[in-house]
Amino acid sequence: MDVNSLVGTVFSGLSALVVEDVADGGDAIVVTARTRDVAVPCPVCGSPTAKAHGYHRRTVADVPVDGRQVVVHLRVRRLACPILGCRRQTFREQIPGLLERHQRRTVRLAGQVSQVARELCGRAATRLAGLLAMPVSRSTALRHLQRLPLPRREVPRVIAVDDLALKRRHRYATIMTNAETGERIDVLSDRTADTLEKWLREHPGAEAVCRDGSATYAEAVRRALPDAVQVSDRWHLWRNLRDKVQLEIRAHAGCWATINPSRPGGIREQTTRERWNKIHDLHGQGVDLLECARRLSLALNTVKRYARMPEPQALRLTPAYRPTLVDPYRDHLRERRRADPAVPVTHLLREIRDLGYTGSANLLVRYLSQGRAEGDRPVTTPRHAGRLLLTDPENLRPKETALLEKITAACPEMTQLADLINVFATLLKPTEGNDLKLTEWITTARAAALPHLHSFTNGLEIDRLAVNAGLTLPYHNGRTEGVNTRTKRIMRQMHGRAGFDLLRHRILLA
Repeated sequence: MDVNSLVGTVFSGLSALVVEDVADGGDAIVVTARTRDVAVPCPVCGSPTAKAHGYHRRTVADVPVDGRQVVVHLRVRRLACPILGCRRQTFREQIPGLLERHQRRTVRLAGQVSQVARELCGRAATRLAGLLAMPVSRSTALRHLQRLPLPRREVPRVIAVDDLALKRRHRYATIMTNAETGERIDVLSDRTADTLEKWLREHPGAEAVCRDGSATYAEAVRRALPDAVQVSDRWHLWRNLRDKVQLEIRAHAGCWATINPSRPGGIREQTTRERWNKIHDLHGQGVDLLECARRLSLALNTVKRYARMPEPQALRLTPAYRPTLVDPYRDHLRERRRADPAVPVTHLLREIRDLGYTGSANLLVRYLSQGRAEGDRPVTTPRHAGRLLLTDPENLRPKETALLEKITAACPEMTQLADLINVFATLLKPTEGNDLKLTEWITTARAAALPHLHSFTNGLEIDRLAVNAGLTLPYHNGRTEGVNTRTKRIMRQMHGRAGFDLLRHRILLA
């Protein structure tokens, strides 16, 4: 291959120019080039001309070659317009597709810098671009990023709306996506009803809107799109039920906790029992809950929680034990201590050593003092019990299934709670007729002695039309939640140093 063919292959992106020389500049490859001697139309009148009035030099950077920068020294012509009286007597020729006006980088190099900044933003993009032999400053990288045009998307038939925490508990934004494809539509600077209503009025066409249980979003959609169907997200319905179930489990801890061997309580359990006794004594004397909270210097919600407990719950932690050398001899130790509770530890140590135990005496003493010889399972906590109740029975192990049966049989309320959870789980598969089944479920739940579940049913009735749509239509907010997860990665890259406009730009480009 001759030199001209090699240059044409390596610098094929400069084919619109005449390459005159390629030199080794050390850290960079220096290319000397000029524009072709062809007629160029006047930018004002459009008359073609090739008459050169003068020449200019431009120095631009191109995509790297061999891991080194490419610097192009380009000679461009200043041409004279052939039409007398034209407003532009002379003009500098441009190279469309290769070099834009006032730019110091070729179009393809600027595109590569823009894509790097699109993925990494400012400082990280600068570090990577430097390694790729196309150095830029962080400000330049951000300018290239913000020059990228946002995709123009039509308003879809089904919109999903969800909030995004810009600063948790302080500032929130609103993300809207296509509920059927997951494409990002727009990002609003807050989550107020007026902002969402204004956007929906400016972008009509949506037939259904998926959302969580937010009354703010519900009001905005109702005012802007009165004919649109509001769909309550099923995942949020299940999460709300989970929270209420957890409260019911804690309230009935005195019933199901008896399935485990008792363990000595600590200071926290003693404090819980004392608070329970004080609150129930005052409440039994006719003192209302608000006055109880004032007298005991407790929060009102705390007093309500204790007042609903039939018995003081034991806040016990699940012990996380590691396997030890004593585990193989647990059955022998259990039988010996059951036959003779006062058997000395030295006798037990001698017996299991005859069976092959190689550990120390201290390890055996700790093992016995922790109660591990008597217990086949760790103490069940309210969180563990809630997980068993809310998990699909097909995904439970046999040991967990047996424990779940004991928990649900602890008292009539726990049995009713388990049945209600199983029935509601079947409603989360959208099918026609689920709205009628939901009515039956609400009636059954209100008839049960489960006050926390009553508040959940009240919330369902308040947003009943949207809940019915969520249980009968296939739309949901799952894709929007995925967008929120990826947005959190973008926010971590930016470390809170950029404003909302740049964050919105990156979200819509992602």
